[in-house]
Amino acid sequence: MAETTYAKGLEGVIAAESEVCQIDGAQGKLYYRGYSIEDLAQHASFEETTFLLLYEKLPTKDELEDFSQRMREARGLTEPIQSMIRQFPPAGSPMELLQSVISYLSSSVEHKIRHSTTCNCRNTLHQIAQLPTVLATYQRFREGKSYVEPRADLSTGANFLYMLRDKEPTPEEGRVMDICLTLHAEHGFNASTFTARVVASTYSTCYCSISAAIGALAGALHGGANERVMDMVEEIGSKDKVAAWLNKALGEKRKVMGMGHRVYKAKDPRSIVMEKMLTDLSQQQGDASLYEILKEIEKGFRARMEEKGKPIYPNVDFFSGAVYALLGIPRDLFTPIFAAARAPGWLAHILEQRKDNRIFRPKALYAGPAPRPYVPMGDR
Repeated sequence: MAETTYAKGLEGVIAAESEVCQIDGAQGKLYYRGYSIEDLAQHASFEETTFLLLYEKLPTKDELEDFSQRMREARGLTEPIQSMIRQFPPAGSPMELLQSVISYLSSSVEHKIRHSTTCNCRNTLHQIAQLPTVLATYQRFREGKSYVEPRADLSTGANFLYMLRDKEPTPEEGRVMDICLTLHAEHGFNASTFTARVVASTYSTCYCSISAAIGALAGALHGGANERVMDMVEEIGSKDKVAAWLNKALGEKRKVMGMGHRVYKAKDPRSIVMEKMLTDLSQQQGDASLYEILKEIEKGFRARMEEKGKPIYPNVDFFSGAVYALLGIPRDLFTPIFAAARAPGWLAHILEQRKDNRIFRPKALYAGPAPRPYVPMGDR
């Protein structure tokens, strides 16, 4: 019997088993290898979270010290990569730059045994350690500033801000940035992660897989929502204009960015952590205007949706853009930061895919014309 049904977008289809991430959408819970995102955000650094994702367990003190040292030693950019960034076409996007750098690293790092499925990507760590450095360097070069050498005494988040500013951030700012990276490090079989696993299933390199994942994340339906949240906030202007804006936007059937999630039917647990960090930063900087607009949008939109029996909650993107803005990060770096943060998750899935690999080869339900004869040119 011919197959006549399919799940568009693979909705609800189980494509593989995974031990990396668990999402409980109904309860609004997220776990990396069994550890809640709340506990990891509160207690673990991005480096410790990366170790957990790659090695499937929390590190001992000595293991974390060794791993952190290796990650920090891998941060620096060689002169050829600095030159690539400096000469990158102005019309190119930072996401395209990240793909280019990953491809360059694949050609310049000994990471794969020829004609073998094994590689030492857990040891090189360039795919993870250098992406924040690339973004900070890209921003400095386009501002006409010089390259800042990374500092091994700073966390990944703090070092990123230091390289961006050439000034050490406050401990609070460094911790906030590190938590932001942790919150975005992994999130199950989303489009970019599934892309990485599909490429990995062909026994392509981890660099090719991550490059493909970055390409998927660059799409408007995947990454970039926090940028559009900030565009929305900018368009509204102040909290007293939110109600009128919502009335107009909903009347035009416009999407309210950052509200709702395909998986979570409760409040995204990452958004709860982000909101707390935004309130703290707003208080420290004496400017709560962004937070006030966002809370007014959340309150007004949720009330309208609940009237229709459709409760909708903020996702991680709703507050993250405002956090980045208060840290002085340019808006077009928001999605690239997402990519840099997600690299450990992508790599964890690539490694898992190789354990019991089977190349992905789904079927398509043919909907084209029936078999027909070729028509000669003169008879068309």
